[in-house]
Amino acid sequence: MRVKCVGSGMRVVHYLDRVRLELGGVVRAVLDLAGALARAGDDVVVATFDATDVPDAWRAGGTGLPRVATLPTPALPGAWFARSQRGALREAVAGADVVHVHAMWTPSNAQVAAVARSMEIPYVLTPHGMLDDWSMAQRRAKKVLYLALAGRKMLRHAAAVHCTASAEAQQAGRWFNNRTEVAPVLFDLGPYRTLPGAGASERAFPMLERGAPVALFLSRLHEKKRPQALIEAASVLRDRGVDVMVAIAGSGEPALEASLRGLVERFGLADRVFLLGMVRGEEKVSLLERADVFVLPTSQENFGIALVEAMACATPVVTTKGVDIWPELAESGGATIIERADGAAVAGAIEGLLRDGARLRAMGDAARAWAL
Repeated sequence: MRVKCVGSGMRVVHYLDRVRLELGGVVRAVLDLAGALARAGDDVVVATFDATDVPDAWRAGGTGLPRVATLPTPALPGAWFARSQRGALREAVAGADVVHVHAMWTPSNAQVAAVARSMEIPYVLTPHGMLDDWSMAQRRAKKVLYLALAGRKMLRHAAAVHCTASAEAQQAGRWFNNRTEVAPVLFDLGPYRTLPGAGASERAFPMLERGAPVALFLSRLHEKKRPQALIEAASVLRDRGVDVMVAIAGSGEPALEASLRGLVERFGLADRVFLLGMVRGEEKVSLLERADVFVLPTSQENFGIALVEAMACATPVVTTKGVDIWPELAESGGATIIERADGAAVAGAIEGLLRDGARLRAMGDAARAWAL
């Protein structure tokens, strides 16, 4: 098999079913990786059936930019492509040197991998933490069945399985016997080299102008990320007399968003806990910079791009050992790693940082230096 190097004009086709930033870090990772490969001189195609958040410039095409192949929406229940739609998949990957398939439990991923095999095109699979122990414990029977029907074959025939941290590779390796490569998520530093200041976020969210310290959660709203622990922590901190505002940025299932609002109301925290919805662009970077501490009390993350984004803004982070790169975060000097993702533990970590301004500033400087 002929091997090319990055930047040598290699044709790479990335497949991700839906390019919607509200779905979280996988989408951000694919967009940053595709853009970087194209700038390096490769011919990059992003194939998807939902191109909602693909950059507008990519749609027109041009030198140094990825191109977009918009596929038909899968016609069969469970988001499987019908036999009549396989031609579109073949057309999307034709001529590729390598196909890069993202995520584990998307049914159409197995179909794209099968098409690549039939055309003798090597493919790489990135599970994005979906084979981690915590992830496998959720709806385990359904996942084991999918592995038996299609997943193991997809893993077995991949040219490589790409994990973003050594801890992820150790956990994922229990489910396949194949070549594994560990490489961190590519992170686009462009928006973070010159920070915009807090003004954009304070204009968008006037409650931040009050000047009180801000503990920020910015991520996809999902049960596994435990945003409720930060709301519980806000109640504990109020009762201890610690003046801090909590900002929760992101979107998720309507039922979860409603439950978070209900929790704010039940604890009587409407004057200090604010659900901001989806935040993007300069406002997002400004919000990360405005925050005094970034909190992600998650049960599982393979990488946690939002953590690195916060650190690039010189904002110290509080997170858990559920993040596969937690040892690297701890060694950076810009992170506090807690053992439990509950309100008391989160409150203790936040209070400890806010009561020691010199330490908070030093951690922020270390966080930014590490991220950059």
